[in-house]
Amino acid sequence: MTWLRALKETARSGLTVERKRLEPLVALRGAAGLAIIIGVSLTLFGPAVAASSAFGAFQAAIATFQRSWRPRPELALASGTSLAVSTFLGYLTGSHLLLFLALLCLWTFLAGLSWAAGPTVGIIASSNVAIMLVTVTIPTSVTAAAGHAAMMVVGGCVQAALVILFPVRRWGAHRDALADALAAEADYARRLRHDPVAAFDPEPLMAARDAATITPRQARTRPAELHGARGVAERIRPVLASLADPAVGVPPEGKERDRVRELLGAAGTVLDAAARAIRHGAPVQISPAALAALKTPDTGAILTGPAYRAATRLRALLKDVLETAGNTQPPPTPTPTPAPTPTPDPPATPAEPPAPEEPPTPTTHPTPTTHPTPLLRPSLFALVPAAIRAVRAEFRHDSPVTRHAIRVTAVAAAGYLLGHWLPLGHGYWAPMASVMVMRPDFSQTYSRAVARFGGTLVGVALATGLVQLAHPGTGLSAALAVLCAGMMYLLMRTGQVAAQACVAAYVVFLLGMGGQQWTQTVPERVVLTLLGGVLAMIAYAVYPAWETPRLRTRLADWLIADGRYAAAVVDRYAHPAGKACPDVRESLLAARDARIAWQEAVNRAKNEPVRHRGLSRAAAADAEETLAQLGRVAMLMEAHLPERGDTPVPAAARLAEALRKSTEQGAKAVRERRVPKWDAVRTALEEWDGEGVPDRVVRRGAGLLLETLDEFSDALDTAPPPMLVDGSATKRPDADGPRDPEEGPGPTAR
Repeated sequence: MTWLRALKETARSGLTVERKRLEPLVALRGAAGLAIIIGVSLTLFGPAVAASSAFGAFQAAIATFQRSWRPRPELALASGTSLAVSTFLGYLTGSHLLLFLALLCLWTFLAGLSWAAGPTVGIIASSNVAIMLVTVTIPTSVTAAAGHAAMMVVGGCVQAALVILFPVRRWGAHRDALADALAAEADYARRLRHDPVAAFDPEPLMAARDAATITPRQARTRPAELHGARGVAERIRPVLASLADPAVGVPPEGKERDRVRELLGAAGTVLDAAARAIRHGAPVQISPAALAALKTPDTGAILTGPAYRAATRLRALLKDVLETAGNTQPPPTPTPTPAPTPTPDPPATPAEPPAPEEPPTPTTHPTPTTHPTPLLRPSLFALVPAAIRAVRAEFRHDSPVTRHAIRVTAVAAAGYLLGHWLPLGHGYWAPMASVMVMRPDFSQTYSRAVARFGGTLVGVALATGLVQLAHPGTGLSAALAVLCAGMMYLLMRTGQVAAQACVAAYVVFLLGMGGQQWTQTVPERVVLTLLGGVLAMIAYAVYPAWETPRLRTRLADWLIADGRYAAAVVDRYAHPAGKACPDVRESLLAARDARIAWQEAVNRAKNEPVRHRGLSRAAAADAEETLAQLGRVAMLMEAHLPERGDTPVPAAARLAEALRKSTEQGAKAVRERRVPKWDAVRTALEEWDGEGVPDRVVRRGAGLLLETLDEFSDALDTAPPPMLVDGSATKRPDADGPRDPEEGPGPTAR
């Protein structure tokens, strides 16, 4: 992508206003907390203290809107307290330019590194640095600075207290995450009716798992319908895929396939009903037709073998989902009718093993008072060591987080010096704009820079016009500031430009409350905001952290993770252990993390003005599809893991070892821009065939693994075949990785 096109795409993204579900009650609560702190501060201390305390309450409310599964009061308190500390230390050094500049560089560098601990921490830290640049100019003495800092802490406490006293849809985000996972599986079941090998994006399941990881305090108050349903949902997905796939299920057409389609449609209906019930906290309502379609006697008369086992397991899991969601009328218990035709397949229960910290869900649903052990999240203070470890892991020159920290520190210092030297006054606007817009990746930095400047123009124009018409005093300016803040809370998820317009108007009214005229703030704010945005954009172009050259590394990481997951599954056929397979579960989660990391990298790279020399977009898309297929095949095999005590398959151990080593060697070849080969896997399968295979499902799955690996190599092998003297093409020799045609000295980008 050229620079011109990249700028157009990021500008369009920054100026886009999306239609999102608004949360007016949450926005009203945040605005109410801001109004309380401004009113109290104005009455007791005056406009100056009111302005600084308003920034604390404003920032604390913004923290509660961040996409985090932590309790919102914790975020509000952490934000208000950290802003107070930053402001007080900043004021102590504010009268000495070099000393304050050193503190600003240190604080900005630490805020940049804090992105290693997660986006929520990074956003709060960056916002604190930006707001500190304004608040340090308000106090007049050390005592006053301490008082202002204390009022910022009070502002955070007020917002935290309002969250506790007036909860709005408590556990709503957790309900939505679990409901989204169930709805995604419902959609998957319906798509499998028409496409038996349809793809499934595990992102909703990963989000549901993140939401299920809660603090000990949250574990004591979590609603009953949020207990256990996520673990059952995890086990439904491989059962659905196993039931639909012709390779291990039923033929593509016939009465068996019709029955499978009927079961998949009923499963989609049940999962959708459970998702609605969990989302709204209401009883489950399902049509009798969907429940009737799940009766086991009808299934046993048509399906046999693996398909029958999958259908039986699916019904048991759906019953667990309904009971967990609070259904008062579970599916009727069928009469125990066995499958009419025995098959040579060994008995197996298709199920995805639970996480190590979650005990397996039994076949019969547990009593209402029994719940799986929750996934616990460390407390806010216990998170500090983990954050330090994350920062240390990213503290290297080639890390995007470290490069972002260096970049934002240099820009903040340069912006502050330029603002100080320019005869405009209020020079802090330039570094504040830079810190607020800069992110570790290119797309967000450029889109936010455009959105901030566009939003500033709109907000300043509207606020200026209103000031000219109404000439508001202190009280009216405070009320208008609260109104603008409430609008920002309401619209902040619809797009950056709308939020920045509200922020611009908020700051104009808030400073006007302290006695500053609009003519003292508007012109320099516009010019210095533009300067800060331009500095941020230039800094990324001069000192970038492009994601495009790292795509092959991300792809190699995903290949290793998928290979370990497939190897862990295959190895369980050599060492049967039933459902208790923590190694399989851990490798599955690692494979999902690697897949999400790859997808995020692709999304970041698609708007970058660089090109990878050796991995075209078409090759990347084909490789992504094959690795997703590799994970799906491993999932199908996992759905039929043998029970403890079943006859082991010794050849599976050799295949598992071959998969581990071959995928690791293949990942090395991908990084070195060679095409991987899979001779060891092929040899292990040939030896397996020579010993005999007791289960057609197992052998077919193993064959599909090799086919998928070959397709992965074909996706990366874009070099044209060598030509003979007569001009005809010949087959490329099977060497260890013919290199890509655009090969250079390494994975460079320009």
